[in-house]
Parts: sequence; structure tokens; C-alpha cells
Amino acid sequence: MDRFLVSWLNVGLVITLSFISTQSEARAFLVFGDSLVDSGNNDYLITTARADSYPYGIDYPTHRPTGRFSNGLNIPDIISEQIGSEPTLPYLSPHLLGERLLVGANFASAGVGILNDTGFQFLNIIRIFKQLEFFQQYQQRLTAHIGAEQTQRLVNEALVLITLGGNDFVNNYYLVPFSARSRQFSLPDYVVYLISEYRKILQRLYDLGARRVLVTSTGPMGCVPAELAMRSTNGECSAELNRAAALFNAQLLELINQLNSEIGSEVFVFANAFDMHTDYISDPQAYGFVTSKVACCGQGPYNGIGLCTALSNLCPNRDLYAFWDAFHPSERANRIVVQSIMTGSTEYMHPMNLSTIMALDSRV
Repeated sequence: MDRFLVSWLNVGLVITLSFISTQSEARAFLVFGDSLVDSGNNDYLITTARADSYPYGIDYPTHRPTGRFSNGLNIPDIISEQIGSEPTLPYLSPHLLGERLLVGANFASAGVGILNDTGFQFLNIIRIFKQLEFFQQYQQRLTAHIGAEQTQRLVNEALVLITLGGNDFVNNYYLVPFSARSRQFSLPDYVVYLISEYRKILQRLYDLGARRVLVTSTGPMGCVPAELAMRSTNGECSAELNRAAALFNAQLLELINQLNSEIGSEVFVFANAFDMHTDYISDPQAYGFVTSKVACCGQGPYNGIGLCTALSNLCPNRDLYAFWDAFHPSERANRIVVQSIMTGSTEYMHPMNLSTIMALDSRV
């Protein structure tokens, strides 16, 4: 009987140690940026940039809209899945309390950009420096829950994702002909200005404790259905918008290298979203899509005009479409992107992919 009791105590000890080990290896995930990564903050705001009605969320586990600009999961959800973590809640969610704070938080807001005037037409959105203020507030809430030392450790060890830049072009510089910013700056000068402003944002993230930051480049903006509908006569991507993306992305990579050099550590990691998306857009059939030009949900040419609503055209099988709506990839396309983030070569992830980061950081 004693031996039986001892053996069960040993089993209990192993289970307990295993739980503690799992908990200590768990890593918070913090997300900043725009609609590509917003998990529902805008649902709590008075704004036109919302994804809170059918058919958004049609393939989400609940089959209901969640505020994600997707038919199902978005990129942060899939990264959480890959690193064995729960999905992060929107920072404005009333459910982000207690132990849920340890998982991290999503501060992103659809419509925002690097610049404060980007997305003005959407009214009330969480501009990037407000997202960073919320990040400070989050740390104060964490400190009340687990103490200052543990909070600093959690934030320093957290994985951070930031996605910005696309809206500064499509919802600012190129929003209308002769926009205020296009009258103020030539395209090359505008890109220089954007990068100088992005430097301040990334520096502030670092100052607030972020030590592992995935920074996504801008995707091939000229190839989204909305731009094809407005600018394309034959289904070809807009060369002008893709030129803007190429200029921006090259200088963003330079900025990341400079920041890492100044810090003396590989804090910032460049995720080459342009090539990740271009792979399946340029050869959709190779990735199992029937089209990368027509959105699953929408109306007009390429289903690229207006919003995705209950009255829109809706494809029966979202897995066959690279784009869910006029601007946003389908869940299946998001999964292709996350696979590149996890295991991609240095062409896609510089200086290293997320699997390498996780392996390196687990040894510290």
C-alpha cells in the first residue's frame, strides 16, 4: 500500500513539474497594427472600419463575426496556434482580465497607419501611438496582477508582431487623386518620411520593453481586388502601388538592420510579406487556389468594390480563394503566410524565421 502511495505521489510530482515547465515556457504574444492583424478592437469603437456582421467569421469556429477581417482566423491567430498559445484577446475586450493577461493582448485597430492622418475617414480608430499607450496600461494591469519584476520579464520575453504601412498608401497617399500627402511629397520622399516616423514607433516599442519584434513589410498592394477594380484594365497588378511597396520595404529592411546594429542585438525581425503574398498571387493554382484576382466576398469587378456584406457575392468554398474581401487574404492564404514566417528562408525572414527564434529563446 505504501509503495502504491509513493508511486502515485511520484506521478503527481512529475505532472506538477511538467505543468510548471509548460507554464514557464509559455510566451506572451503582443500584436500591434492594422486590419490585417486586428482581432476585434474596432468592434468596441464607433467607426466604419468594422468586421462585425455576416459573412465575416463564416469559417471561424463559432461561425460568427469576431471583428477579424477574415472568413476565419487571421495571422495572429495562426501564429498563436503554431507556438502553442491561446489566441490573444483584443485589448478592449472586457474578457481580458486576470490570467488571460498572461497570454498577451492584441492592440491592433483596422484603418490605422504609421501616420496619424492615415485612416481619418474611419473616424474613431486606435492610432499607433494610442496602441502603445494601451501597451503601457497593459503593463500596469499586469503589474497589479503579478508584480513589477514578473511583468518586466513577461514583456521582455514576449513575442511581438507589428503590421503597418499599407494604409499609409491605399488609405492616404493614393486614397484620392491629388491627395494632400501626394501634393506634399513625391513618392520617394513620402517613403523616406514614413520610415523616419516608423523608426520612432519601433524605438518606442523597444523602450517599453519589447525584445523580439516581428515587423512585417507591406504586401503587393497593387494586386488586391480593390486596386484591380479601380486601376486594372486587364487583371494586371497596379505597377505604381507595387513600386511604392518595393520602395517602402527596401527602406524598412534597412531601418531594421540599423536599429539592431544600434541596440547590439537582433530585436527586430523583418518579415518579407511582399514575397510571401506574391508567391501565391502570381501562381494561385500551385497553392490550390482557383483565383488570386477575384475576392470571395464583394461586388463589382473582381468583387473589389465596396464592403463585404450579407448582400455581396459570396463564394461557396473560401479555401479556393486567395482573397476573402477586397483587401484581406482568406484564412487559407493567411496560413501560407504564417508557414513562411515559421520556417521561411532568409529571403522571407531576416535575420531568422520564427521557428529559429523559438528554439534560440528556449535555450536562454
